[in-house]
Amino acid sequence: MLSDLDHGAEDLWVFGYGSLMWRPGFDFLNRMPARLVGAHRALCIFSFNHRGTPEKPGLVLGLDRGGACRGIAYRVAASKRRHTLAYLREREQITNVYRETMRRVTLESSAKTVSALCYVVDRSHPQYAGRLTLEQQIHYVRQGHGKSGPNRDYVLSTVKAIEALGFRDRDLHLLAERLRGPHELGAAAE
Repeated sequence: MLSDLDHGAEDLWVFGYGSLMWRPGFDFLNRMPARLVGAHRALCIFSFNHRGTPEKPGLVLGLDRGGACRGIAYRVAASKRRHTLAYLREREQITNVYRETMRRVTLESSAKTVSALCYVVDRSHPQYAGRLTLEQQIHYVRQGHGKSGPNRDYVLSTVKAIEALGFRDRDLHLLAERLRGPHELGAAAE
């Protein structure tokens, strides 16, 4: 854990790129579209808890090296810093598959750069799935169901949050198209 992070007296910025975009779960002062350079959003982590089990793992997102990622930057009041960190660690660090790190993110509305807490995948962790084919992703997402619900819902909710920001994530959108049933595709076109 980052001791400077725990004891900082300033507001805390948190970068969300997956479920934190649509279900942050903590109080914040501001929520702004942001961009991180140097890592990309990837469905690269086997989920044994929230969206799967050890017997039938699902897949969740991680920030993996290279590229760029658009998401949400949240500004948390300094007075809520410790509480927010405790919550995020309980939620995101169940198996320590992420490295908790501070990265520079650019706020899209102002082009201002801030240092934000990011959860970056630990490639040496046994839950790191690496780059999977679309068919492999579909298999894991369809089978995955954990304490936070079906893996399919996680993927579709993330795609919806990305679309609400006005952009697309090619790989995630392709997966979502394959996961949706014919009745949902027709409803989406209306």
